[in-house]
Amino acid sequence: MSKQKKRTRIEIDSMGEMEVHSQALYGATTQRAVLNFPVSGRPLPTSLIRAFALLKRAAAIANHKLKLLDEERKNLIVTSCEDVIQALDDPDRLKGMMRHFPIDVFQTGSGTSTNMNMNEVVSNLACKSVGAKIGSKDPIHPNDHVNMGQSSNDTFPTAMQLAACIDIRDTLLPALKTLHKGLKSKSKKWDKIVTIGRTHLMDATPVRMGQIFSGYSAAIENGIRRAERARKRLAENMPIGGTAVGTGINTHPRFSSLVCKELSRNAKVKFAEAANHFEAQATRDCVVEAHGELKTIATSISKIANDIRWLGSGPRCGLFQLSLPATQPGSSIMPGKVNPVICEAAMQTFCQVAGNDVTITIAASGGVGSILELNLCMPVIAERLIESITLLAGTSTIMQDKLIDGLEVNKEIAEQLVEQSLMVGTALAPVIGYDTTARIAKEAFKTGETIREIVTREGLLELDELNELLDFHAMTEPTG
Repeated sequence: MSKQKKRTRIEIDSMGEMEVHSQALYGATTQRAVLNFPVSGRPLPTSLIRAFALLKRAAAIANHKLKLLDEERKNLIVTSCEDVIQALDDPDRLKGMMRHFPIDVFQTGSGTSTNMNMNEVVSNLACKSVGAKIGSKDPIHPNDHVNMGQSSNDTFPTAMQLAACIDIRDTLLPALKTLHKGLKSKSKKWDKIVTIGRTHLMDATPVRMGQIFSGYSAAIENGIRRAERARKRLAENMPIGGTAVGTGINTHPRFSSLVCKELSRNAKVKFAEAANHFEAQATRDCVVEAHGELKTIATSISKIANDIRWLGSGPRCGLFQLSLPATQPGSSIMPGKVNPVICEAAMQTFCQVAGNDVTITIAASGGVGSILELNLCMPVIAERLIESITLLAGTSTIMQDKLIDGLEVNKEIAEQLVEQSLMVGTALAPVIGYDTTARIAKEAFKTGETIREIVTREGLLELDELNELLDFHAMTEPTG
Protein backbone atom coordinates (compact mmCIF):
# COMPACT_ATOMS: atom_id res chain seq x y z
CA MET A 1 0.00 0.00 0.00
CA SER A 2 1.47 3.37 -1.03
CA LYS A 3 2.00 6.05 1.53
CA GLN A 4 -0.55 8.86 1.57
CA LYS A 5 0.79 12.24 0.58
CA LYS A 6 1.34 14.36 3.67
CA ARG A 7 -1.43 16.92 3.96
CA THR A 8 0.38 19.39 6.23
CA ARG A 9 3.77 21.02 6.59
CA ILE A 10 5.49 22.72 9.51
CA GLU A 11 6.00 26.49 9.22
CA ILE A 12 7.88 28.68 11.67
CA ASP A 13 7.24 32.27 12.68
CA SER A 14 8.38 34.41 15.63
CA MET A 15 6.17 32.41 17.99
CA GLY A 16 7.46 29.02 16.94
CA GLU A 17 6.21 26.10 14.87
CA MET A 18 2.75 25.87 13.30
CA GLU A 19 1.15 23.14 11.24
CA VAL A 20 -0.13 24.48 7.89
CA HIS A 21 -1.93 22.73 5.02
CA SER A 22 0.63 21.50 2.54
CA GLN A 23 -1.03 23.26 -0.41
CA ALA A 24 -1.59 26.59 1.36
CA LEU A 25 0.42 29.52 0.08
CA TYR A 26 0.18 31.26 3.44
CA GLY A 27 2.33 30.50 6.45
CA ALA A 28 2.34 30.21 10.21
CA THR A 29 1.13 33.70 11.08
CA THR A 30 -1.89 33.38 8.82
CA GLN A 31 -2.67 29.92 10.22
CA ARG A 32 -2.63 31.31 13.75
CA ALA A 33 -5.14 33.96 12.71
CA VAL A 34 -7.39 31.34 11.12
CA LEU A 35 -7.42 29.42 14.41
CA ASN A 36 -7.79 32.53 16.57
CA PHE A 37 -10.64 34.25 14.73
CA PRO A 38 -13.39 31.80 13.69
CA VAL A 39 -15.98 34.56 14.12
CA SER A 40 -18.13 35.28 11.06
CA GLY A 41 -16.85 33.00 8.32
CA ARG A 42 -16.51 36.11 6.13
CA PRO A 43 -13.12 36.78 4.56
CA LEU A 44 -12.16 40.33 3.67
CA PRO A 45 -13.42 41.60 0.29
CA THR A 46 -11.62 40.49 -2.84
CA SER A 47 -11.01 44.09 -3.88
CA LEU A 48 -9.13 44.72 -0.62
CA ILE A 49 -6.93 41.67 -1.17
CA ARG A 50 -6.29 42.83 -4.73
CA ALA A 51 -5.36 46.29 -3.44
CA PHE A 52 -2.90 44.72 -1.01
CA ALA A 53 -1.21 42.93 -3.93
CA LEU A 54 -1.03 46.22 -5.85
CA LEU A 55 0.47 47.90 -2.79
CA LYS A 56 3.12 45.21 -2.24
CA ARG A 57 4.02 45.42 -5.90
CA ALA A 58 4.42 49.21 -5.70
CA ALA A 59 6.45 48.90 -2.49
CA ALA A 60 8.90 46.50 -4.12
CA ILE A 61 9.36 48.85 -7.07
CA ALA A 62 9.89 51.81 -4.72
CA ASN A 63 12.44 49.92 -2.61
CA HIS A 64 14.31 48.91 -5.74
CA LYS A 65 14.46 52.53 -6.91
CA LEU A 66 15.83 53.44 -3.48
CA LYS A 67 18.50 50.73 -3.93
CA LEU A 68 17.21 48.88 -0.89
CA LEU A 69 16.02 45.82 -2.83
CA ASP A 70 18.01 44.16 -5.58
CA GLU A 71 16.50 43.73 -9.02
CA GLU A 72 16.10 39.95 -8.78
CA ARG A 73 14.09 40.13 -5.56
CA LYS A 74 12.11 43.09 -6.88
CA ASN A 75 11.15 41.12 -9.98
CA LEU A 76 10.17 38.07 -7.96
CA ILE A 77 7.89 40.13 -5.71
CA VAL A 78 6.38 42.04 -8.62
CA THR A 79 5.70 38.85 -10.57
CA SER A 80 4.15 37.15 -7.54
CA CYS A 81 1.90 40.14 -6.85
CA GLU A 82 0.83 40.22 -10.48
CA ASP A 83 0.00 36.52 -10.28
CA VAL A 84 -2.29 37.23 -7.33
CA ILE A 85 -3.94 40.15 -9.15
CA GLN A 86 -4.44 38.19 -12.37
CA ALA A 87 -5.98 35.29 -10.44
CA LEU A 88 -8.37 37.60 -8.61
CA ASP A 89 -9.38 39.19 -11.90
CA ASP A 90 -10.02 35.79 -13.53
CA PRO A 91 -13.43 34.25 -12.64
CA ASP A 92 -11.99 30.77 -13.19
CA ARG A 93 -9.10 31.36 -10.76
CA LEU A 94 -10.72 33.73 -8.27
CA LYS A 95 -12.09 31.14 -5.85
CA GLY A 96 -8.86 29.17 -5.86
CA MET A 97 -6.76 32.22 -5.06
CA MET A 98 -9.11 33.50 -2.35
CA ARG A 99 -8.65 30.19 -0.50
CA HIS A 100 -5.19 31.45 0.33
CA PHE A 101 -6.67 34.53 2.07
CA PRO A 102 -8.92 32.86 4.66
CA ILE A 103 -8.72 35.26 7.61
CA ASP A 104 -11.98 36.47 9.11
CA VAL A 105 -13.04 40.13 8.98
CA PHE A 106 -13.15 40.18 12.77
CA GLN A 107 -9.45 39.81 13.52
CA THR A 108 -6.69 41.92 15.00
CA GLY A 109 -7.88 45.52 14.78
CA SER A 110 -4.89 46.80 12.84
CA GLY A 111 -5.30 44.17 10.13
CA THR A 112 -1.84 42.77 10.90
CA SER A 113 -3.02 39.24 10.14
CA THR A 114 -4.13 40.21 6.63
CA ASN A 115 -0.96 42.16 5.95
CA MET A 116 1.12 39.13 6.97
CA ASN A 117 -1.20 36.87 4.97
CA MET A 118 -0.30 38.79 1.82
CA ASN A 119 3.40 38.87 2.76
CA GLU A 120 3.44 35.09 3.18
CA VAL A 121 1.53 34.37 -0.03
CA VAL A 122 3.81 36.61 -2.09
CA SER A 123 6.89 35.09 -0.46
CA ASN A 124 5.75 31.53 -1.15
CA LEU A 125 4.75 32.28 -4.74
CA ALA A 126 8.20 33.75 -5.29
CA CYS A 127 9.88 30.75 -3.70
CA LYS A 128 7.83 28.36 -5.84
CA SER A 129 8.72 30.26 -9.01
CA VAL A 130 12.45 29.55 -8.51
CA GLY A 131 11.94 25.95 -7.37
CA ALA A 132 12.48 26.66 -3.69
CA LYS A 133 10.44 24.96 -1.00
CA ILE A 134 7.25 26.69 0.15
CA GLY A 135 7.89 28.21 3.55
CA SER A 136 11.65 28.41 2.99
CA LYS A 137 11.55 32.25 2.93
CA ASP A 138 14.47 32.13 0.53
CA PRO A 139 15.04 34.05 -1.71
CA ILE A 140 12.01 36.15 -0.62
CA HIS A 141 11.31 36.65 3.08
CA PRO A 142 7.76 37.80 3.97
CA ASN A 143 8.96 40.40 6.48
CA ASP A 144 12.42 41.39 5.29
CA HIS A 145 11.54 41.73 1.61
CA VAL A 146 7.78 41.80 0.91
CA ASN A 147 7.11 44.00 3.96
CA MET A 148 10.24 46.11 3.57
CA GLY A 149 9.71 49.70 4.75
CA GLN A 150 6.15 48.92 5.84
CA SER A 151 3.98 48.17 8.84
CA SER A 152 0.48 46.72 9.01
CA ASN A 153 -0.41 50.05 10.59
CA ASP A 154 0.20 51.95 7.37
CA THR A 155 -0.39 49.24 4.75
CA PHE A 156 -3.88 48.23 5.87
CA PRO A 157 -5.39 51.75 5.81
CA THR A 158 -3.60 52.42 2.52
CA ALA A 159 -4.98 49.22 0.97
CA MET A 160 -8.50 50.05 2.15
CA GLN A 161 -8.35 53.48 0.54
CA LEU A 162 -6.77 52.09 -2.62
CA ALA A 163 -9.48 49.43 -2.96
CA ALA A 164 -12.26 51.94 -2.38
CA CYS A 165 -10.86 54.39 -4.95
CA ILE A 166 -10.61 51.67 -7.60
CA ASP A 167 -14.11 50.35 -6.86
CA ILE A 168 -15.62 53.85 -6.98
CA ARG A 169 -13.96 54.48 -10.33
CA ASP A 170 -14.63 51.09 -11.92
CA THR A 171 -18.10 50.20 -10.59
CA LEU A 172 -19.90 53.00 -8.78
CA LEU A 173 -19.26 55.96 -11.06
CA PRO A 174 -20.16 54.13 -14.30
CA ALA A 175 -23.37 52.81 -12.72
CA LEU A 176 -24.37 56.25 -11.43
CA LYS A 177 -23.64 57.87 -14.79
CA THR A 178 -25.84 55.33 -16.59
CA LEU A 179 -28.67 55.84 -14.09
CA HIS A 180 -28.35 59.61 -14.45
CA LYS A 181 -28.58 59.34 -18.23
CA GLY A 182 -31.73 57.20 -17.96
CA LEU A 183 -33.47 59.59 -15.56
CA LYS A 184 -32.50 62.61 -17.66
CA SER A 185 -33.96 60.92 -20.74
CA LYS A 186 -37.31 60.37 -18.99
CA SER A 187 -37.26 63.96 -17.80
CA LYS A 188 -37.00 65.25 -21.36
CA LYS A 189 -39.49 62.74 -22.75
CA TRP A 190 -42.21 63.60 -20.22
CA ASP A 191 -41.68 67.34 -19.95
CA LYS A 192 -45.05 68.22 -21.58
CA ILE A 193 -47.14 66.01 -19.27
CA VAL A 194 -48.72 67.99 -16.45
CA THR A 195 -49.82 66.12 -13.34
CA ILE A 196 -50.54 66.99 -9.74
CA GLY A 197 -47.80 67.56 -7.21
CA ARG A 198 -48.07 66.27 -3.67
CA THR A 199 -46.72 67.54 -0.37
CA HIS A 200 -47.33 65.73 2.93
CA LEU A 201 -48.81 63.00 0.66
CA MET A 202 -51.68 65.43 0.01
CA ASP A 203 -52.68 67.15 -3.26
CA ALA A 204 -50.60 70.21 -4.08
CA THR A 205 -50.18 72.41 -7.16
CA PRO A 206 -49.52 71.12 -10.70
CA VAL A 207 -46.08 69.92 -11.76
CA ARG A 208 -44.78 68.40 -14.97
CA MET A 209 -43.69 64.79 -14.95
CA GLY A 210 -40.51 65.99 -16.62
CA GLN A 211 -39.87 68.33 -13.72
CA ILE A 212 -40.30 65.52 -11.21
CA PHE A 213 -37.79 63.37 -13.05
CA SER A 214 -35.43 66.30 -13.53
CA GLY A 215 -35.22 66.38 -9.74
CA TYR A 216 -34.36 62.69 -9.66
CA SER A 217 -31.79 63.20 -12.41
CA ALA A 218 -30.20 66.11 -10.53
CA ALA A 219 -30.00 64.05 -7.34
CA ILE A 220 -27.99 61.36 -9.12
CA GLU A 221 -25.86 64.00 -10.85
CA ASN A 222 -25.06 65.33 -7.39
CA GLY A 223 -24.36 61.73 -6.38
CA ILE A 224 -21.75 61.45 -9.12
CA ARG A 225 -20.00 64.52 -7.71
CA ARG A 226 -20.23 63.05 -4.22
CA ALA A 227 -18.65 59.79 -5.37
CA GLU A 228 -15.86 61.74 -7.04
CA ARG A 229 -15.29 63.75 -3.85
CA ALA A 230 -15.18 60.54 -1.82
CA ARG A 231 -12.59 59.08 -4.17
CA LYS A 232 -10.48 62.24 -4.07
CA ARG A 233 -10.55 62.44 -0.28
CA LEU A 234 -9.35 58.86 0.06
CA ALA A 235 -6.72 59.18 -2.67
CA GLU A 236 -5.10 62.34 -1.31
CA ASN A 237 -4.47 60.98 2.20
CA MET A 238 -2.47 57.75 1.74
CA PRO A 239 -0.92 56.61 5.04
CA ILE A 240 1.84 54.46 3.49
CA GLY A 241 5.26 55.50 4.78
CA GLY A 242 4.19 56.16 8.36
CA THR A 243 5.06 52.59 9.40
CA ALA A 244 4.33 51.85 13.07
CA VAL A 245 3.04 55.14 14.55
CA GLY A 246 3.43 57.70 11.77
CA THR A 247 7.09 58.54 12.31
CA GLY A 248 8.29 56.49 9.35
CA ILE A 249 10.76 54.40 11.33
CA ASN A 250 12.54 51.76 9.20
CA THR A 251 11.52 53.34 5.91
CA HIS A 252 13.15 55.74 3.48
CA PRO A 253 11.86 59.36 3.44
CA ARG A 254 11.03 59.04 -0.26
CA PHE A 255 9.37 55.65 0.03
CA SER A 256 5.80 56.95 0.40
CA SER A 257 5.96 59.35 -2.53
CA LEU A 258 7.45 56.65 -4.77
CA VAL A 259 4.77 54.13 -3.77
CA CYS A 260 2.02 56.67 -4.43
CA LYS A 261 3.55 57.52 -7.79
CA GLU A 262 3.67 53.84 -8.80
CA LEU A 263 0.10 53.22 -7.57
CA SER A 264 -1.09 56.25 -9.55
CA ARG A 265 0.56 54.93 -12.69
CA ASN A 266 -0.65 51.37 -12.24
CA ALA A 267 -4.17 51.95 -10.88
CA LYS A 268 -4.90 55.04 -13.04
CA VAL A 269 -5.96 57.05 -9.98
CA LYS A 270 -3.95 60.00 -8.67
CA PHE A 271 -2.71 59.12 -5.17
CA ALA A 272 -0.80 61.37 -2.80
CA GLU A 273 1.09 60.85 0.43
CA ALA A 274 -0.79 61.96 3.54
CA ALA A 275 0.02 65.52 4.56
CA ASN A 276 0.29 64.31 8.15
CA HIS A 277 1.00 60.65 8.79
CA PHE A 278 0.00 60.85 12.44
CA GLU A 279 -3.50 61.96 11.49
CA ALA A 280 -3.69 59.45 8.64
CA GLN A 281 -2.89 56.49 10.90
CA ALA A 282 -4.41 57.56 14.20
CA THR A 283 -7.80 58.29 12.61
CA ARG A 284 -10.03 57.02 9.87
CA ASP A 285 -11.64 60.44 9.43
CA CYS A 286 -11.08 60.45 5.66
CA VAL A 287 -13.10 57.22 5.44
CA VAL A 288 -15.86 58.60 7.65
CA GLU A 289 -16.01 61.64 5.38
CA ALA A 290 -15.97 59.57 2.19
CA HIS A 291 -18.62 57.18 3.47
CA GLY A 292 -20.80 60.14 4.39
CA GLU A 293 -20.86 60.99 0.69
CA LEU A 294 -21.83 57.38 -0.09
CA LYS A 295 -24.60 57.47 2.50
CA THR A 296 -25.99 60.60 0.85
CA ILE A 297 -26.02 58.81 -2.51
CA ALA A 298 -27.91 55.93 -0.90
CA THR A 299 -30.38 58.40 0.58
CA SER A 300 -31.04 59.90 -2.85
CA ILE A 301 -31.54 56.51 -4.47
CA SER A 302 -33.95 55.41 -1.74
CA LYS A 303 -35.99 58.60 -2.10
CA ILE A 304 -36.27 58.16 -5.86
CA ALA A 305 -37.20 54.50 -5.51
CA ASN A 306 -39.84 55.24 -2.89
CA ASP A 307 -41.40 58.05 -4.97
CA ILE A 308 -41.60 55.81 -8.03
CA ARG A 309 -43.12 53.07 -5.88
CA TRP A 310 -45.85 55.45 -4.71
CA LEU A 311 -46.53 56.86 -8.17
CA GLY A 312 -46.83 53.33 -9.52
CA SER A 313 -49.14 52.06 -6.76
CA GLY A 314 -52.32 50.33 -7.87
CA PRO A 315 -53.12 49.45 -10.58
CA ARG A 316 -56.80 49.96 -9.69
CA CYS A 317 -56.77 51.34 -6.16
CA GLY A 318 -53.63 53.45 -6.01
CA LEU A 319 -52.13 56.41 -7.85
CA PHE A 320 -50.96 54.49 -10.94
CA GLN A 321 -49.51 57.54 -12.62
CA LEU A 322 -46.57 55.36 -13.59
CA SER A 323 -46.46 51.80 -14.92
CA LEU A 324 -43.47 49.95 -13.51
CA PRO A 325 -41.91 47.10 -15.50
CA ALA A 326 -43.14 43.71 -14.32
CA THR A 327 -40.08 41.73 -13.29
CA GLN A 328 -41.49 38.78 -11.32
CA PRO A 329 -44.69 37.46 -9.69
CA GLY A 330 -45.52 39.47 -6.61
CA SER A 331 -47.37 36.99 -4.46
CA SER A 332 -47.54 33.29 -3.68
CA ILE A 333 -51.23 33.60 -2.84
CA MET A 334 -52.62 36.48 -4.93
CA PRO A 335 -52.57 35.55 -8.65
CA GLY A 336 -51.57 38.33 -11.03
CA LYS A 337 -50.08 40.57 -8.35
CA VAL A 338 -46.94 42.46 -9.38
CA ASN A 339 -44.89 44.37 -6.82
CA PRO A 340 -42.33 47.20 -7.09
CA VAL A 341 -39.51 44.83 -6.17
CA ILE A 342 -36.66 46.86 -7.68
CA CYS A 343 -37.73 49.86 -5.62
CA GLU A 344 -37.84 47.68 -2.54
CA ALA A 345 -34.34 46.33 -3.20
CA ALA A 346 -33.04 49.90 -3.56
CA MET A 347 -34.66 50.95 -0.30
CA GLN A 348 -33.06 48.00 1.48
CA THR A 349 -29.70 49.03 0.09
CA PHE A 350 -30.15 52.38 1.79
CA CYS A 351 -30.86 50.62 5.09
CA GLN A 352 -27.63 48.65 4.83
CA VAL A 353 -25.49 51.61 3.72
CA ALA A 354 -26.92 53.74 6.53
CA GLY A 355 -26.07 50.91 8.93
CA ASN A 356 -22.58 50.71 7.48
CA ASP A 357 -22.20 54.43 8.10
CA VAL A 358 -23.03 53.93 11.77
CA THR A 359 -20.55 51.05 12.00
CA ILE A 360 -17.78 53.06 10.34
CA THR A 361 -18.45 56.13 12.49
CA ILE A 362 -18.38 54.15 15.73
CA ALA A 363 -15.35 52.14 14.61
CA ALA A 364 -13.47 55.33 13.74
CA SER A 365 -14.42 57.22 16.90
CA GLY A 366 -12.09 57.92 19.80
CA GLY A 367 -14.42 56.01 22.09
CA VAL A 368 -13.92 52.73 20.23
CA GLY A 369 -11.49 52.36 17.33
CA SER A 370 -9.21 55.40 17.05
CA ILE A 371 -7.04 55.29 20.16
CA LEU A 372 -3.73 57.12 20.47
CA GLU A 373 -1.57 56.40 17.39
CA LEU A 374 -3.68 53.72 15.69
CA ASN A 375 -7.23 52.77 14.76
CA LEU A 376 -8.11 49.33 16.07
CA CYS A 377 -11.17 48.53 13.95
CA MET A 378 -9.70 48.77 10.47
CA PRO A 379 -10.85 45.42 9.03
CA VAL A 380 -14.52 46.05 9.75
CA ILE A 381 -14.21 49.64 8.49
CA ALA A 382 -12.70 48.36 5.24
CA GLU A 383 -15.36 45.69 4.77
CA ARG A 384 -18.26 48.10 5.39
CA LEU A 385 -16.77 50.78 3.11
CA ILE A 386 -16.26 48.39 0.23
CA GLU A 387 -19.66 46.78 0.73
CA SER A 388 -21.38 50.17 0.48
CA ILE A 389 -19.64 50.92 -2.81
CA THR A 390 -20.61 47.49 -4.14
CA LEU A 391 -24.24 47.82 -3.05
CA LEU A 392 -24.64 51.30 -4.50
CA ALA A 393 -23.12 50.25 -7.82
CA GLY A 394 -25.33 47.17 -8.07
CA THR A 395 -28.46 49.03 -7.02
CA SER A 396 -27.83 51.84 -9.51
CA THR A 397 -27.44 49.25 -12.26
CA ILE A 398 -30.68 47.37 -11.54
CA MET A 399 -32.54 50.66 -11.04
CA GLN A 400 -31.67 51.69 -14.59
CA ASP A 401 -31.85 48.30 -16.29
CA LYS A 402 -34.94 46.88 -14.60
CA LEU A 403 -36.92 49.96 -13.58
CA ILE A 404 -36.14 53.29 -15.25
CA ASP A 405 -35.52 51.94 -18.74
CA GLY A 406 -38.97 50.30 -18.97
CA LEU A 407 -40.86 52.85 -16.88
CA GLU A 408 -43.93 54.38 -18.57
CA VAL A 409 -46.18 57.27 -17.60
CA ASN A 410 -49.93 56.78 -17.63
CA LYS A 411 -50.60 60.12 -19.30
CA GLU A 412 -54.38 60.05 -19.11
CA ILE A 413 -54.45 59.30 -15.39
CA ALA A 414 -51.71 61.82 -14.65
CA GLU A 415 -53.51 64.64 -16.47
CA GLN A 416 -57.00 63.81 -15.18
CA LEU A 417 -55.84 64.23 -11.62
CA VAL A 418 -54.92 67.87 -12.20
CA GLU A 419 -58.45 68.92 -13.12
CA GLN A 420 -59.82 67.13 -10.08
CA SER A 421 -57.35 68.69 -7.68
CA LEU A 422 -58.60 71.25 -5.18
CA MET A 423 -55.19 72.89 -4.99
CA VAL A 424 -55.34 74.35 -8.50
CA GLY A 425 -57.35 77.04 -6.76
CA THR A 426 -54.01 78.39 -5.56
CA ALA A 427 -53.76 80.24 -8.89
CA LEU A 428 -57.04 82.04 -8.12
CA ALA A 429 -56.05 83.31 -4.68
CA PRO A 430 -54.19 86.43 -5.90
CA VAL A 431 -57.35 87.46 -7.79
CA ILE A 432 -60.33 86.45 -5.62
CA GLY A 433 -58.50 86.21 -2.28
CA TYR A 434 -57.28 83.40 -0.03
CA ASP A 435 -60.46 83.09 2.03
CA THR A 436 -62.78 82.87 -0.97
CA THR A 437 -60.52 80.32 -2.61
CA ALA A 438 -60.44 78.25 0.58
CA ARG A 439 -64.25 78.31 0.74
CA ILE A 440 -64.48 77.16 -2.89
CA ALA A 441 -62.03 74.32 -2.25
CA LYS A 442 -64.07 73.08 0.70
CA GLU A 443 -67.29 73.35 -1.28
CA ALA A 444 -65.76 71.45 -4.21
CA PHE A 445 -64.62 68.67 -1.89
CA LYS A 446 -68.08 68.47 -0.36
CA THR A 447 -70.01 68.40 -3.63
CA GLY A 448 -67.52 66.51 -5.80
CA GLU A 449 -67.31 69.38 -8.28
CA THR A 450 -64.07 70.80 -9.65
CA ILE A 451 -62.76 74.26 -8.75
CA ARG A 452 -63.50 75.35 -12.32
CA GLU A 453 -67.14 74.22 -12.07
CA ILE A 454 -67.85 76.07 -8.81
CA VAL A 455 -66.24 79.34 -9.92
CA THR A 456 -68.21 79.15 -13.16
CA ARG A 457 -71.47 78.34 -11.34
CA GLU A 458 -71.01 81.22 -8.90
CA GLY A 459 -69.91 83.63 -11.64
CA LEU A 460 -66.88 84.77 -9.70
CA LEU A 461 -64.75 85.24 -12.82
CA GLU A 462 -65.24 85.69 -16.51
CA LEU A 463 -64.70 82.44 -18.42
CA ASP A 464 -61.69 83.73 -20.36
CA GLU A 465 -59.99 84.94 -17.20
CA LEU A 466 -60.81 81.72 -15.36
CA ASN A 467 -59.36 79.59 -18.16
CA GLU A 468 -56.26 81.74 -18.23
CA LEU A 469 -55.79 81.39 -14.48
CA LEU A 470 -56.42 77.65 -14.62
CA ASP A 471 -53.81 77.03 -17.32
CA PHE A 472 -52.19 74.05 -15.66
CA HIS A 473 -49.00 74.15 -17.69
CA ALA A 474 -48.53 77.81 -16.79
CA MET A 475 -48.85 76.84 -13.12
CA THR A 476 -45.67 74.80 -13.42
CA GLU A 477 -43.57 77.94 -13.94
CA PRO A 478 -43.07 81.13 -11.90
CA THR A 479 -45.84 83.64 -12.59
CA GLY A 480 -43.60 86.73 -12.63
